[in-house]
Amino acid sequence: MITNILVIQELACNLKKAMLKYNSRRRNFMKLTIKGLNDKNWKEKGYMLPQFSIDKVKENTKKNPKWVHFGAGNIFRGFQAARMQDLIEQGVEDTGIIVGEGFDLEIIDKIYKPHDNLSLVVTLKSDGTIEKRVVASVVESYKCCPDNSEDYGKLKEIFRNPAFQMASFTITEKGYAMTPKYVIDDIERGPLECRTIIPMVTSLAYERFIAGAHPFSFVSMDNCSHNGEKLRNAVLQVATQWKEKLLVPKDFVDYISDEKRVSFPLSMIDKITPRPDADVKKMLEKDGFEDAEVIITSKRTYIAPYVNAEQSEYLVIEDRFPNGRPALEKAGIYFTDKDTVNKVERMKVCTCLNPLHTAMSVAGCLLGFKKISEEMKDSDIVNMIKTLGYKEGLPVVTDPKILNPKDFIDDVVENRLVNPFMPDTPQRIATDTSQKIAIRFGETVKSYLNDKNLNVKDLKVIPFVYALWIRYLMAIDDNGNEFTLSPDPMLEELQPIVSQLKLGNTDNLKEIVKPILENEKIFGYNLYTSQLFDATFENLKKMLSGTGKVRETLHGLFV
Repeated sequence: MITNILVIQELACNLKKAMLKYNSRRRNFMKLTIKGLNDKNWKEKGYMLPQFSIDKVKENTKKNPKWVHFGAGNIFRGFQAARMQDLIEQGVEDTGIIVGEGFDLEIIDKIYKPHDNLSLVVTLKSDGTIEKRVVASVVESYKCCPDNSEDYGKLKEIFRNPAFQMASFTITEKGYAMTPKYVIDDIERGPLECRTIIPMVTSLAYERFIAGAHPFSFVSMDNCSHNGEKLRNAVLQVATQWKEKLLVPKDFVDYISDEKRVSFPLSMIDKITPRPDADVKKMLEKDGFEDAEVIITSKRTYIAPYVNAEQSEYLVIEDRFPNGRPALEKAGIYFTDKDTVNKVERMKVCTCLNPLHTAMSVAGCLLGFKKISEEMKDSDIVNMIKTLGYKEGLPVVTDPKILNPKDFIDDVVENRLVNPFMPDTPQRIATDTSQKIAIRFGETVKSYLNDKNLNVKDLKVIPFVYALWIRYLMAIDDNGNEFTLSPDPMLEELQPIVSQLKLGNTDNLKEIVKPILENEKIFGYNLYTSQLFDATFENLKKMLSGTGKVRETLHGLFV
């Protein structure tokens, strides 16, 4: 009996030693730190590692900081940081990027600092191949908050440096909003005590003004219309209010207003970098990557040491940089004039991507789809978006010349939407649809009305989508089951109207939907009195006639 106990104890001891040995090895296995990159398993598993001296780039950046980026999230890590790495590896640039985060400070503490500012970018290609690349172009990361005097002091030093060229932004469109009370109160605190991003970067610009009024650029890279103008107006509003309170001199406002010294280029960006995907996490863990844990911050940011991203990407920037810029055109970024940037944006938003997205998102919600890529296996939906893009959109597309509109749609349909690795959902894309319809469809309708060689009544998909959206607002799918509508600022106004609609009953339909169809803020024109009313009304009437009628009406468009 005693012998058996001793044997068991010895086995337990050996097992414990083996586990300790295993865990010790595992702790040093593919860890996302500069030291951890020395592990041979990275290359054996097919990961691409930085092809330059990280220490040397960091040293060069400290002496001559050229680029600060505000907004430390996934789009920056998966796009701008990766392109800067391209330039460093090509020998075109020898400095990196300094990143600042002013909204969710936990990102710096939990993602950047523990991993020596490295990111793992996982590019998920539509052909099923996967590229895994460690990006090391970010050399410093700081919290944009005066309470953190050390970080904020370093940002001030960078802005004072004559070598500094540009501050770029991916802070989302909400970051430029100046009407919330917390922003108004923040402006009141002045340049020494501000807490929100626009007042903070304005205070940093003031530091540069004091240090010699050196030129530089503020570059919004956010996915919103006229982003550079939004940024300029916001910064000027802050500077002007400070001047009126005698907190800064008039010369500072003149400095910010002079685009030969401080420019605000327009840009158009297009790339999907969604939340960290569970399947990608499993794949990385299977490789032996230690740092695959997804973090949800207190501000509900979903982020991980890795970024999963689609392959396709577009960034077109107005080429106005009074103190120079990195040679990003050598990494696939387009630089052009203001008019061309506007044309690229109009091409994307009005024809080649956004209308297709909106149409399939609303259809997907009604037909029970949970992934955009799954919708692309549905022949009716594919017919719908191809007709919308190629047949109805291309005849009136704004052609920017530097990007071919048909090639852009080809990429959307053949590579981007079909990508099974991109976990985008129709429910996410259907958010705020009431705010999108006038631009994504209304502009095409207006172009048809203004072109003598085109007949607006030839449009089939656009009036169908109008009707589809009203049917969607009922929050009842094509099988008659209730579902949750995506957030939309007009739901409170619209739902009392659509609550009068019932499946199987089309009595008084024209009168019920009239307040919606005649709302020019939604459609960009009065749809109720337009030439597209009849087609819209007939589509809606068919879809309301019972369950399964959304599918039947959609299929009937192409029979």
